[in-house]
Amino acid sequence: MDCPLDCVYLREARIRDRPVPITEEDLPNKDIRLNEDFVRKQEHVVMWLAHALARVMEARRSVDGDAREGLETLIKTYRTLESGLIYETRPQNPYAAEIQEALKQAIDELRKHLTETSGMQTLRDADVLGALVFLQRLELQHNNGRRRGRAFFDFLRTYFPIQTQPAVVA
Repeated sequence: MDCPLDCVYLREARIRDRPVPITEEDLPNKDIRLNEDFVRKQEHVVMWLAHALARVMEARRSVDGDAREGLETLIKTYRTLESGLIYETRPQNPYAAEIQEALKQAIDELRKHLTETSGMQTLRDADVLGALVFLQRLELQHNNGRRRGRAFFDFLRTYFPIQTQPAVVA
């Protein structure tokens, strides 16, 4: 059954949902340290990407698993960039591929915007990678474990309201 996200019964079920327990061992990309200072400094990147992710999930009616797969493949791509190689990992899932492509476009738009406002390239690949891993961990934290679940999308929609263009503070 495909309930609208503002369905009273779905909202009540989300309140009563028991999150899938996540341990430190379950976290992907453990070697990427994310702390409060990183999130505070890169808040504009996280916000920009979260808005882009919410918009594409809304437009394509994607589920949390699609977002997870799209984020995962984009993270792999950025990891190879760190090593000096240019190799793009593409998901088999067409919804995840659309999410990956939308996030890549959002990153390009953010780079362009920051370059225009500051006069130089200020967005590092390592910062983008950290923001993507942060969103990946948010997805794990807010995923209710259902195959067609949209609890993470509902979280994004609530905390990062979908706008036509997110605000950027450089």
